Amino acid sequence: MFLPQLMARVEKGEKLAALTCYDASFARLLTDNGVDILLVGDSLGMTVQGHGTTLAVTLEQMAYHTEAVARGANGRAFIVADLPFGAYQQSPQQAFAAAARLLTVGANMVKLEGGAVMVESVRFLVQRGIPVCGHLGLLPQSVNTTGYRSQAREGSAAARLIEDAEDLENAGAQMLVLESIPAVLAGEATQRLGIPSIGIGAGPDCNGQVLVLNDLLGLTEKPPRFAKDFMEGAWNIANAVSGYVAAVKGGEFPGREHSF
Repeated sequence: MFLPQLMARVEKGEKLAALTCYDASFARLLTDNGVDILLVGDSLGMTVQGHGTTLAVTLEQMAYHTEAVARGANGRAFIVADLPFGAYQQSPQQAFAAAARLLTVGANMVKLEGGAVMVESVRFLVQRGIPVCGHLGLLPQSVNTTGYRSQAREGSAAARLIEDAEDLENAGAQMLVLESIPAVLAGEATQRLGIPSIGIGAGPDCNGQVLVLNDLLGLTEKPPRFAKDFMEGAWNIANAVSGYVAAVKGGEFPGREHSF
């Protein structure tokens, strides 16, 4: 799937269902059960490698997992791959080299974290044919500064997030992940942007939702407040995934209880 096909779904008012994915087997299963976006997340540092944060993940590891997911999806889903910590922050040129590496192994888009500081790199990538997804709110690669807690809860921080979102869009970003921010703020950002917003712990008013696959499957020892175990009562993984997709597209997930 390419970006125009994905955007056509958004233009029709369809909610986008996204999940993290790290290998070919799950890529096939998730695609078979209606997931629109497979996010090859640097969350694999925690879910696959057992680290406490995402910071240890390397570009070559991201390329390895992205290639596996692309093989499993076989063109039937839109693949977004995270640029890992240290692989893009130095300069737009460094970001381009890392992004090109992920696109050559099967990604359709790359995701990077940060607002105003990333605008120059976003513009540089987009001008060279690389689709970019921004990421605002809780930034896992900045955990040593912020910790794992909700963001933009007061007026000045909320205003800065809206400004950052608009700046990223103006630089050419074509999608935006909003993580762990108040639902009202995520709804406002979604209304003001012309690009799709994908929420995670950001309420029901985004254009789509993403969850870490392990959270959906009930494999996380201490899942975040916004997660839901879709395996409960599902009997098998396929049913859990299709249940998640149906809940997102039907507006049933996330509920207000999964929001900040």
